This record gives sequence, C-alpha cells and structure tokens, in this order.
Amino acid sequence: MSDKQLCESAKQASDKMKEDLVAAVSSGSEPSPALFQKILSGLQNEVTRVAGTGATDSKVVAALEEFGAEAGKAANATDPATAADNPGFEKAGAALSTACKSAGVSVNF
Repeated sequence: MSDKQLCESAKQASDKMKEDLVAAVSSGSEPSPALFQKILSGLQNEVTRVAGTGATDSKVVAALEEFGAEAGKAANATDPATAADNPGFEKAGAALSTACKSAGVSVNF
C-alpha cells in the first residue's frame, strides 16, 4: 500500500473508534473500562494490521507502529481511558497526523 492508502485506512479505523466512543457516551451510561479496552484494542489491532501492509522504510508505517503500541499500552492498563490521556499517546498521534499530512491525507489522531 502507498502511504496515502495507509493513512486513509488508519483514518477509517480512527473514525470507527470515535463512532464507538460517541455511541457509548450517548447511551446515557458511563463507559466502562472494558469498553475503552475494547475500543483501544480494536484500534491497536487495525493500525498494526495496516502498518504491516506498507513499506518497511515508510515514515507512515513507523508512525502507525508507534501509535499502535501506545494504543496497546493504554488498552492493557487498569484504567484505559486515563492511560490513553498521556503525552506519549498524544505524541504518537501527532507524529502519525504529520506523516499522513505529508502523504496528502488530513487526519487528527
């Protein structure tokens, strides 16, 4: 896959995660740690899968792998929502957004 295709696939995964989160919050009940774990694990799995389809020397692939690793760390934490709110996760998301912007895809991770 080209970097642009990688970013478009990652954007779809991110959009799906956001939809799932909005649906959970809109349900009226407080989202559980298990829900955040499921969402973040799904994001990690999809981003890692997408990264595996790109060129090994791609900056987008490197950014996808780092973002996936951070999502995995958060998913495996006792409190995934709090764990996802950290500078490492934000930095990985910003690096992926920048790499995708260079590839012609405007996203915000």
